[in-house]
Amino acid sequence: MKFKLYVSILVALVLAACAQPNMPQQTHWPEANNTGDFTAAGRLAVKIEGKGSYANFDWVYQNQVQTINVNTPLGNTVGQLCQDKQGVLAVDNKGQVYHAQTATQLNRQLLGFELPVQYLHIWANGKRVADAPYRLLSDGRLQQFDWTVTRTANQAGQARVLLLESAKLSVRLVFDEMNTNPKPAPQQQCAARG
Repeated sequence: MKFKLYVSILVALVLAACAQPNMPQQTHWPEANNTGDFTAAGRLAVKIEGKGSYANFDWVYQNQVQTINVNTPLGNTVGQLCQDKQGVLAVDNKGQVYHAQTATQLNRQLLGFELPVQYLHIWANGKRVADAPYRLLSDGRLQQFDWTVTRTANQAGQARVLLLESAKLSVRLVFDEMNTNPKPAPQQQCAARG
């Protein structure tokens, strides 16, 4: 009982931290011709059909390789998602690797629903996916690929909060840090490929 209360309090604190009323919501979504390298870290909250969970994340996008580590609040990695030119893979906390050609295929295989991993780096940078249908809502939110995307930025224009909403779930990423000039990385593929 105490554990459930503790988890409920932590989830409430994370969700409260996600609300940033002082930061303006992005209303202009230019087309993404390319996305520069970046590293980021923060917290994420996922709500699926009324049930929520949260975690921390470390995110690296370099040389068109995208790696997202999902961590417990104590820093233990519970999973990794990586996308490169060869496809997408996920690694669970036991080291089991799951492969697919696309993020959509992997999401359906592991989760049973689609999570737009292949577009996250674009939306986090305040852009929309090029050559794809989109709509801007009257309040400036972006609708693309059945997702409604809300983004707030810090004073430097970097992502502070990214909220993705679909009919089945919502994902909120709160960025504690974002570095748009990371040191060059030699990595040309997901590290889990060996």
